[in-house]
Amino acid sequence: MTHYLISFPSGEMDIPDGEFQAVVDASHAVVREAKAAGVWVFGGGIDESIPPVLVDKDGVVTEGTYPQTARLEGGYTVLDVPDRETALHWAARIADSCRCKQEVRAFGDDPESR
Repeated sequence: MTHYLISFPSGEMDIPDGEFQAVVDASHAVVREAKAAGVWVFGGGIDESIPPVLVDKDGVVTEGTYPQTARLEGGYTVLDVPDRETALHWAARIADSCRCKQEVRAFGDDPESR
């Protein structure tokens, strides 16, 4: 099985007034389905109210982030599925519930990380 990252930037969600709870309910239903199917690893959204920091090898903390990840925000799901087709199936389910396209990326296999 391969771990896949399915994600979206928070600004891509297009939720009309009064429909936020419906989106929450729909996305939670997909989470429950993925858990029941045994493919759920982890999911959640970046807390955009907490600023990112960089930590170096000596433990020194610097405010900010790498330039290429300065806009890292939104929702993330990690699934453990047998193939890309299955990952794309779940991405479509998440896209429907969150009302926005999902980006799909495969993690490289590293036996030490399991």
